[in-house]
This record gives sequence, C-alpha cells and structure tokens, in this order.
Amino acid sequence: MSRKLQPHKIFEIYQETRGKRIYTQSIVPGYTPFDERLYHEDGAEYREFDPTRSKLAAAIMKGTTNAGIRKNDTILYLGISHGYTSSFISDMVGKDGIIFGIDPAPRVIRDLIFLAEQRTNIIPLLADANHPDTYVERVSQVDIVYQDIAQKNQPEIFLSNCKLFLKKGGYGLLAVKARSIDIKKSNKQIFEEVRKKIEKELTVIDFRILEPFELDHCMIIVKK
Repeated sequence: MSRKLQPHKIFEIYQETRGKRIYTQSIVPGYTPFDERLYHEDGAEYREFDPTRSKLAAAIMKGTTNAGIRKNDTILYLGISHGYTSSFISDMVGKDGIIFGIDPAPRVIRDLIFLAEQRTNIIPLLADANHPDTYVERVSQVDIVYQDIAQKNQPEIFLSNCKLFLKKGGYGLLAVKARSIDIKKSNKQIFEEVRKKIEKELTVIDFRILEPFELDHCMIIVKK
C-alpha cells in the first residue's frame, strides 16, 4: 500500500496523508473481531475506524477538535453493546488504560467477554445505566464517561453517571439518539433541548451533528 499514516489532531488517532480514513494502532496485532481493514507500517498494525459503525468515529470525521480520550485513561462506557467502538477506545487508552463496559443485555455481555479475553483492558459489567447505584462499588472514578444508549431519558442517565463517577476536569461524550427521545419533534429541537439540560451541570466544549455517517444523531462533548 502506498499511503502513509500520520497522527490526527485527536490523540491516539491516525489518518491517511492522502485520503479520509482514520485508524488506531492495535494493542492486539493480528486480532480483527469486527473484520476491520488493517494497515501495517514500520512494524505496527493499524485498524480502520469506520464512521458509519461508530458515533465516536463519526464525530472525529465531522471535525471534533478534542474527544478528551488519552493514553492510560479510565473510561466508563454506558451502552457498550458488542464492543465495536470500545475496541478502538481500547487501542486509544492502551494496555494500561481501563474501560468499564456497562450493558443490561446478557447476550451482549457474553459477546463482550469474548472480546475482553483478547483486550484485557475492557471489563464487561452486566448492569443497567439507569441505576448507577447498582455498580458504584465495582467502578472507580473515571477520566471519561462515554454514553451510547437508545432510551428516552438519555441526558438524565448521562448526568447521573457523570455526577457519580466523572473526575473533576474529566470529559464526557454523549451520543444523542433523537428518534429514541421524541419522534414528533425535529432532530434540531431535540438536540438543542438536550444540550441545554447538559449545560446546566457541565461545560459543553463541542457539539457535532453526525450526518451523513449516523442519521438522527449528534455528539455532545463536555468537561466537568
């Protein structure tokens, strides 16, 4: 392959010098649980991060200037699902970082356990993000709260978890799913209402509508 990679403005993300694809450097070379495209350069392996499969990748492709995620960070991931996005965050935080992955679906957590056997910085937890008191004894204070949950009370879930777990100066990333909140209102109206709720308690540092990569979604990034 003739293309070369260079560091992106987002920490721990790499981009093509000619092209639009973005990548993370794999901490588990040779392991591709999501059939992702690989690129090898200077003895390192990089995994393509698809913005049509991840709200985080979509936000980066839409120009987010600071995702907050750094090497060695501790992450609380609400709505981790089967682990596509978290596998890339796993690369970003590195082997000394930690991701606490919360999901209420036993089948999803089962799949995540298989992923965590290879990516040992992911800790799957079967729990409901609506009730952070049920896992407060199992999760430490974190540098990042990342949420991707399709429920009507998305902002309330996010705020309650940030209040309990997010360190002062930490970052929160909220992927808002407009159609899960209200099918009668416009996306723009829903996004603005959610943003106003979040701004009452946290400082919004970035806001991106994720189309065309993710329809009916926006990403709100905050700092505590």
